[in-house]
Amino acid sequence: MELRVPTAIRRGVDGHVRPVTDAEQLTEDSTVVVVGASLAGWRAVETLRAEGFEGALTLVGDERHLPYDRPPLSKQVLAGTWPPERAVLADRRRSSELRVHEVLGRRAVRLDAEGRKVELHDGTVLDGDAVVVATGAFPRRLPGTEALGSRDGLFTLRTLDDSVGLRAAVTAADAPARVVVIGAGFIGAEVASTCAGLGARVTVLEALDIPLRNVLGPMLGSHCASLHGANGVDLRTGVAVRSIDKSETAALVVELGDGNLVPADVVVVGIGVAPSTDWLAGSGIELENGVVCDDRLYAAPGIVAAGDVARWRWRHDGGEELIRIEHWQVAAEAGVAAARSLLAGRADAPPFVPIPYFWSDQFGIRFQVLGNPGGDDDVEVVEGSLGEGKFVALFGRAGRLRAVMAIGKPRQLMGFRPLLQSGCSWDEALAHGTS
Repeated sequence: MELRVPTAIRRGVDGHVRPVTDAEQLTEDSTVVVVGASLAGWRAVETLRAEGFEGALTLVGDERHLPYDRPPLSKQVLAGTWPPERAVLADRRRSSELRVHEVLGRRAVRLDAEGRKVELHDGTVLDGDAVVVATGAFPRRLPGTEALGSRDGLFTLRTLDDSVGLRAAVTAADAPARVVVIGAGFIGAEVASTCAGLGARVTVLEALDIPLRNVLGPMLGSHCASLHGANGVDLRTGVAVRSIDKSETAALVVELGDGNLVPADVVVVGIGVAPSTDWLAGSGIELENGVVCDDRLYAAPGIVAAGDVARWRWRHDGGEELIRIEHWQVAAEAGVAAARSLLAGRADAPPFVPIPYFWSDQFGIRFQVLGNPGGDDDVEVVEGSLGEGKFVALFGRAGRLRAVMAIGKPRQLMGFRPLLQSGCSWDEALAHGTS
């Protein structure tokens, strides 16, 4: 498909409109198809309109809902302190104002990257001059549980309907529900915390000997683990799950690798997610643990990706790495950046170089992290202490500051942002933290 070049839009980094000279530019009568009614997809929609795109804009989503926020699903929506509609990012009025053609409740099954055609599961084919891929990720399931679902008491937590259904299951009986959470990562821990707050008897099963050690390392992972027992949650580490089956004495029974059985009214599987790329097989774009993009989020001419599905070349510390990050802030910023890349064109778009940030609320405590920590990083507490429950910890790798984590010290955490931005050395970061 050849783009129409006359009266095209080009916005430079300074925001000024410039004439178009290449064949990848959007024009006033171009069509953009955004596949994925996600946070990243919605931010792309908003940005395209805010920065001057007047062409046709189609938003495709496999759920019936307009885009909504996911962080509240394991916290406020599950706890019942928010009604589900409060998590929605956009209502019908806002969608109408932005002149968005909504195609909801229909799943994309194929992309022709060269022709920029998106095929839906009902056979509909959408033609675009540009495509934003923002299909996110899907929760991993335990092998052997394919025949079980929420009606049986087995849940994953990814969608608004998942959260509403899980809350109903946990609060259905007069007696406290027996909830088993498989996985003690951030989502698993948040679900355990919220369910315990609802009065459930919660057991958490974790394959690692220390939860989150692959992200935060053993010292901080052990600190996170201590919160479970302190709040009445039975955390069992270093355990394998052999099977989940229906039971005569409970809704479900979880069999562990050592043969022990754990009865449950509700089981929540929180063992991570995988990028939603199956529909892109044979599309002509590169797939490797996500949609492989350049540092401007382009996967192919006229095609950009954003959010959990995107694996892009992140330039920092004078080098680059191919990275995929599953955090709210990165998804939001990537949606904006992907839209701006389409408006600017591949040659003129600025690189996407965020400072990743994420948070997790567990047992009344908020963890905040800047950067991209790893379990093998050097870790140093530079302010406060784990014992007092308020601290700032630095993560270093290859002589550079890589991340900062804080509990109860948000101002001090953000003081390290310029250092991460500049790619400061580990020694400089330690000096800053102890000054």
